[in-house]
Amino acid sequence: MAVACWLLSGSAAAMADGDAAKGKDVFDSECSDCHSMKQGKNKKGPSLFGIVDRASASISDYSYSDAMRGANVTWTAEKIDAYITKPKEVVVGTKMKYDGLGNAASRADLLAYLATQK
Repeated sequence: MAVACWLLSGSAAAMADGDAAKGKDVFDSECSDCHSMKQGKNKKGPSLFGIVDRASASISDYSYSDAMRGANVTWTAEKIDAYITKPKEVVVGTKMKYDGLGNAASRADLLAYLATQK
């Protein structure tokens, strides 16, 4: 089961397999110190409301790093999964002070939760 979850963790299937309620708990424990889920409310990091399929560095009232502005990515499930696994490798020079979330099941749950925030 863990292998199957790992194989799916980098895909849209992970959102379907994840538990959004558990994902909210992951967000609260791993992300909420720096990110808000309220549209228009930025903290140390930008609001993550509507992040799925949003262009990187696209919130006009947030001061992104040069690295994030230059990343030019769309935050698909696959890209979010890769980024929250190893942020500093996906966007070299990011100012996000987070080493990553290694647990594939937690990432799938988080992705499921993020997908509900539109």
